[in-house]
Amino acid sequence: MPPTTDHPIAGSLDVVWNSGISRDEPSIQVHAYTENTLILRQSKATSYEAPFLYLLFGDDRALLLDTGATADPAAFPLRATVDRLVDGWLAAHPRDGYALVVAHSHGHGDHVAADEQFADRPATTVVGRDLDAVRSFFGIADDRPDDIAAFDLGGRVLEVIPSPGHHAAAITVYDPATGILLTGDTVLPGRLLVFDATAYRATMDRLVAFAARRPVTHLLGCHVEMARRPGRDFPIGATRQPGERALAMTPQQLTAVRDAVVAMTGRRGVRRYADFILYHEPRPWDLRRLLTRGRIHQAWARVFHR
Repeated sequence: MPPTTDHPIAGSLDVVWNSGISRDEPSIQVHAYTENTLILRQSKATSYEAPFLYLLFGDDRALLLDTGATADPAAFPLRATVDRLVDGWLAAHPRDGYALVVAHSHGHGDHVAADEQFADRPATTVVGRDLDAVRSFFGIADDRPDDIAAFDLGGRVLEVIPSPGHHAAAITVYDPATGILLTGDTVLPGRLLVFDATAYRATMDRLVAFAARRPVTHLLGCHVEMARRPGRDFPIGATRQPGERALAMTPQQLTAVRDAVVAMTGRRGVRRYADFILYHEPRPWDLRRLLTRGRIHQAWARVFHR
C-alpha cells in the first residue's frame, strides 16, 4: 500500500456508467479507479436513485462508504459483491484478520438500505447513522464539531469532515492517497437539497477552504442527476438517463456551489446552474413541483418504455 503523500496517485475515470439504458445492466457496476479504490453504482433497475458507493482498501481494513437504496440481497447483492471484491484484493495482498468498516456519507434511506446484509459478516463494523454514532465512531468531539477526524485504514489515513446541511450526520471523506473528496449528497451533479441553510453554508465554507490547502483531484458525490446539456436535470424517479453528465466535479465547481449558497443567504427557493440545481431550504411548492414533474415523467415512461 503506497504511503499517504501530497502527490496523489492518478487513477482512471474512463468509464461509461450504466444509466438504465440497457435492460441487461448488472445490479451493481464496479469500476476500479485504482486497485485500492473501487467505485460501485447501483442499477436504476433496482432503484431510480442509482447511488454510487465507494470501497477503499488499506493495509489493515477496508471502508465501504454507503450501502445503497435496496435492502433485498436477491435484487441488490451488495454483501456478495463486496465479499468478492475483498477476496480478490486479499488474493493480491495476502494478510490475516482483514476487517471491513461500513459507514455512510449520511443517513438517508437510499444510502443505508443494505446495512443489514453486513450485520453478521465477520470482522465487520457497521457504523450507526445518527449524529452521535458518527461522532463517536470517528472521534469527533461534541464540543468541537468542526474538527477534521483522521481515520486510518492502515497505511492510508482518510480525513473525515463533518458536513451538515443536507443531513445532520453527513460527512465528507478526503483521501490523500488519490486526492479524491467524497462528498455524498452535499455536492454532486444534480439537485442539492439544503434543509439547514446555516449549517450548509458553514459546510461549504469549510470544504472550499479545505480544498484550497490540499491537492483535490476530483469531487465524487453519490448521484448523477444532470444531463450533459448545461442546467438540465433528469426528472426525479427517472429509471433511464440517456446522456447523463460525468460523475466527477472539480474544486472550481465546489466554489461555485459555495458562491450560489452565499447568493441565496436569507432566501428560500430553487436556483438552476450549469452543473447543479440548488434547492435552498425549498418551500413546499418547490418540492411539489419537483415531484409532480417526476410523476408525469414516470407515467409517460410506463407508456413508451414498457
